[in-house]
Amino acid sequence: MLVGTFPLTPVRSESMMSRSKSHPVALSAADREMLVQLVRTGSHPAQQVRRARILLELDENDPGRDSSVPTQEVVAERAGVHVDTVVKTSKAYAEAGADIEATISRRKRATPPVEPKVTGEVEARLIALACSSPPEGHARWSLRLLEKHVALTDDIPDLDHSTIGKVLKRGRFVLI
Repeated sequence: MLVGTFPLTPVRSESMMSRSKSHPVALSAADREMLVQLVRTGSHPAQQVRRARILLELDENDPGRDSSVPTQEVVAERAGVHVDTVVKTSKAYAEAGADIEATISRRKRATPPVEPKVTGEVEARLIALACSSPPEGHARWSLRLLEKHVALTDDIPDLDHSTIGKVLKRGRFVLI
């Protein structure tokens, strides 16, 4: 067993090092004015305001700055974010081809996290089943009765009675 302390050198990651020139941010005067307006008005999502502040701090064309562009650590401290956020924002700016709107806006998911159970075909089959005559012994279809028949049908996924009700309501179908 080792007793005592050893001087350990801290491991430096890319985000801890000073700002590299691999993702420089050079804003035009119009882009800079748009970002300043976005930061000053309080009607934008906080994530957009944070990213705009980061881009303004990293701007190499800032006419009001008398010194060089600050390091990522200084920008992170001024913007109140982690250094990794500064790195990711400058990288997103470079990858977006200097498109400000694409850099500060949230990206829309390409696919939903879960595929929907109810597709157009399932909805059509469900409405057709609800339009058919009810089984013997029943005067009309109920949501629970439809649920039982959907469970017995092989080509329709099992749906809850509340889901069936939502599908029928969306189709403006009324069980009489």
